[in-house]
Amino acid sequence: MTRQFKGWNSVPRFIAVSLAALTLGVVGCAEPGYYVVAGPPPPLRAEGVVASPGVGYVWTPGYWNWSPGGYFWVGGAWRFPPHRGAIWIGPHREWRGNGWVYYRGYWR
Repeated sequence: MTRQFKGWNSVPRFIAVSLAALTLGVVGCAEPGYYVVAGPPPPLRAEGVVASPGVGYVWTPGYWNWSPGGYFWVGGAWRFPPHRGAIWIGPHREWRGNGWVYYRGYWR
């Protein structure tokens, strides 16, 4: 019998947030999924979109992600939505007076 991951709801929120903070190199954390990072992101890169792998896939464009060593590029990819009608909200950053706040991408 194999064990299956039951999702983040089965992990205490405190542990999940703590692990995310350690692995993502968070400078400060406003709330889960929102991270204060050092400096503005570089300009976006131009990308070519390749043919879709099948019906129902959605192109998610590339973006700059944050790590302790600075920003790194994550290339665009075709993704299959988790449910019918899901819309991809890409990661983005906003200036909040004392630093850039990074908002992770998610399906809505």
